[in-house]
Amino acid sequence: MKRLSALLAAFLLLVLAAPCSAHATAPAHLDDTILVKLPNQATMTLFVKNKQQLRELRNYKLDSLMILLDKYITQAEAAGKSSKSEQVTMEFYPAKDQPGKQVPEQIRITLHNDNAPRKGGDKVEVSMGRLFGVKVEENAAEDGSDRVSVHLGSTTKDDSLAAAKRQAKADRSGRSDFSIDLGLNALVNKQNLVNEPNLDLRTMGSRYVSLNWHYIQRIGSRRSPLYIMTGPELSFNNYMLDNNNRFLAANNTTYVVNDRDLNLEKSKLATTVINLPLMPVLNFRDDKHNSAFRIGAGGFVGYRLASHTKIKYEQEGSTRKDKDRGSYNLEDFQYGVQGLIGLRSVTLFAKYNLNEMFKDNRGPQANVLSFGISLSDFD
Repeated sequence: MKRLSALLAAFLLLVLAAPCSAHATAPAHLDDTILVKLPNQATMTLFVKNKQQLRELRNYKLDSLMILLDKYITQAEAAGKSSKSEQVTMEFYPAKDQPGKQVPEQIRITLHNDNAPRKGGDKVEVSMGRLFGVKVEENAAEDGSDRVSVHLGSTTKDDSLAAAKRQAKADRSGRSDFSIDLGLNALVNKQNLVNEPNLDLRTMGSRYVSLNWHYIQRIGSRRSPLYIMTGPELSFNNYMLDNNNRFLAANNTTYVVNDRDLNLEKSKLATTVINLPLMPVLNFRDDKHNSAFRIGAGGFVGYRLASHTKIKYEQEGSTRKDKDRGSYNLEDFQYGVQGLIGLRSVTLFAKYNLNEMFKDNRGPQANVLSFGISLSDFD
């Protein structure tokens, strides 16, 4: 077994220093193979699924790792001598013993007892944390020489480095996220429209776009599905009128009027608003740690940054566009409720303003409803 410790040390030195090459025929499911012939005629074969697995090991300092492995293998050998079992497994946690240092979080060593009868040669298995496993096997070849095979691979359930990364992401307590909401605006709860019979929006032209910089914080343990989502949202709202109607401000009041003098191709009121939501979200994951289903509901407050009207029409054979900036008696502050529901990579959202779009008695009485799809990476 001492010879195995030396061979394992030589293997790790080569892993950390040598690039990948293809000097031996690897199994069909593996990408790269390294064949190493040692001076004592022993042979080591290293199989890796991809080069990234080799590069990950470079994060560890060679000297410290060698000292740890030599120490733990020696302890495992001593335990094996005093045990009558065919196989002895010991686990060590260097990260807990040496907090703050770049060492593996877990090392598990499995060896076969020399005193116990078994088929085949000596074996040592070393697992470093959740990501990597090292397996060393020593067997006699047909020509009488010793042969050592070293296998490096993932120790996760589905033998995938990508799955381990997904789990690490899922275990995070908090993270930031950028997303884009694309949708439509509608005016609901319209009241007292005797003087505003034309307050009908062109559905597809009344677009809603929001750029969101959210911070998502988990509540509870690392397996808890409950999160709190907040962060600034910059939204751009279009309210497009139809049938030759336009927004017009006069006498400290905003009206929707039918312009009989112009043939309007486009007529809209646009606003830019910054919002701050606060929304609890339940995010449930599948066995591969991907977001499978999520649902959330909460509130938001906002402030109007800018607003303008724009009309487009033909006059004397030329296309004219008139753009007028102003408050148009819109409410500066706004507040409301919002929610989301998502399945896999698709997330739908809805926002409802509890206060009216215009100030009291200074514009049409109606509330804004925005809805659509969210392009986000809620994982």
